Parts: sequence; structure tokens; C-alpha cells
Amino acid sequence: MPYAHPESLVSTDWLAARLDAPDLRVVDATYYLPMQNKNARAEYDARHIPGAVFFDIDEIADTGSELPHMLPSPEKFSARVRKLGLGDGNRVVVYDAHGMMSAARVWWTFRVFGHTDVAILDGGLPKWLREGRPVEETPPFPRERHFTARLNHLMVRDREQMRSNLESRREQVLDARDAGRFDGTAPEIWPGRRSGHIPGSLNLPFTSLLDPEEKTFLPADQLAERFRAAGVDMRKPVVTTCGSGITAAVLAFGLHLLGHKDVAVYDGSWADWGRPGDTPVEP
Repeated sequence: MPYAHPESLVSTDWLAARLDAPDLRVVDATYYLPMQNKNARAEYDARHIPGAVFFDIDEIADTGSELPHMLPSPEKFSARVRKLGLGDGNRVVVYDAHGMMSAARVWWTFRVFGHTDVAILDGGLPKWLREGRPVEETPPFPRERHFTARLNHLMVRDREQMRSNLESRREQVLDARDAGRFDGTAPEIWPGRRSGHIPGSLNLPFTSLLDPEEKTFLPADQLAERFRAAGVDMRKPVVTTCGSGITAAVLAFGLHLLGHKDVAVYDGSWADWGRPGDTPVEP
């Protein structure tokens, strides 16, 4: 069983052979949670794939929101990626230092703003380094490119839409957090949030889609089985969610690989829903 969209997931061999291609742009999308006390930008400055630019998930965002790294306006996104040399006509390849975690969020963000020629590096920087491939410290000096940003609202959900879905049940809700956070038996890592999950939602930890050693995506038949085992009906719409909208995009990417055409991400995720208030929570 092949992937429905194999062009969206590229190998280290593929990227290494095309680093000098004039239309190719590489993006380091590494992000760390605040409680991890690590600096993604500093790590990029010390070591990155040659030619890669750094996409700051917390800055290329709606910094006026009280929620973390919410989607920016189309105008801000266009201005920021233009300065990174990312524009119309570019093939963008995204990676992160985890193998797979935050790269999918940036992949999804580009697609939300209308740029579909974007792929993820399978296995990310860890696989690249294990294979002894080149890295550099020198930052690139990209030439600005025009970027046409068109926000696709169909790929994004907010709290009121999620609340409405509690009644309609039109969309399946799939949570990418680990089982302990989902069922409330482990502490919720976002401060001030309640424990548990959105009523009626399903749980599929994003790590379940990855090879545990290589951090590469499982073959299509195994991916499909993971979604089936979690209770997902591939014929019905899906909204993915997580702690703050980062790893929800890993599930969205997995569904994309399998050809699902009706997938959205709850941008605020548990950082939004789990706040004290009247949003219902199940343990």
C-alpha cells in the first residue's frame, strides 16, 4: 500500500541530492516547549542543514494572542517568510531536530496559507546527522521572494467551532497527546489548564505514527492501522488537537499521507480548551 501523497515526505537521500537546486528551500522548524529549557534558535545557529533558514514558530505567529503560537495574519506570514527567501514557486522542505515533532506544524502552516509545494524531511535532523551528512553554522543570506498568502479557513478550527461540534458530532476529534494527559492520569504540562480531554474525542499519540528508533513515518499500511485502531473512520471529517497545536499537525500530516481530504487542526488545542471556564472536559 503506497502513500497517497509520497511527494510530501522526502528522504535524506533525496534532499542531499538536491541541496543546490535553485527552486528548493530548506527550513529548520525546531520548536521546544517552554518547560524543556532549550533554545531552538541557538541550536540552529550552531548547526543546521546547509542553506536552511530558521522558522520561529513563536514569532511567526499572532504574538498578540494570550495563547501560544497561534496562526498569524496572512499579512504577517507573508512578510516573515518573504524575508526568509521563501516564496511563490519555491519547493519547501521542512525538518526539525526531534526527527518529527514541530516540522509538521510548519508544513501545515504553509498549506493553510496556500503554499502546497511543501514537504517534510523524513527522520529530520537526527537521521541526517546519523548518516554523516553535512551541516553548517553560517546563516544563509536569502534574497526576498514574493509570497502570496491566502488563508484556507477549512483547515483551521477555533474553540466555538469545537464547541458546536459537541452537538453536531459532524467531525471526529483526534487528540495527539499521550494517553496519560488525554485521560487525566498524568499532569497537564500547560500551566493553569485542567486535565482531561474534549468530550467524545479519540486518542492517538503522535509518536504512534513513527518508527520508535528512526523517528521516520511508518509505511502506509501501518499508518492506516494506527488510525483504525484509534477508532478513526477515514470516510468522515477529522479535526486534530494536542497541547498547543504543534503535534496535532503530525496527525494531520499522517492523514494527508493516507489521502484523507477533510482534515483540520484545532489551533488553540488544549492550551485553549483546557483553561478554566465552561468548556466541558472528560477525564
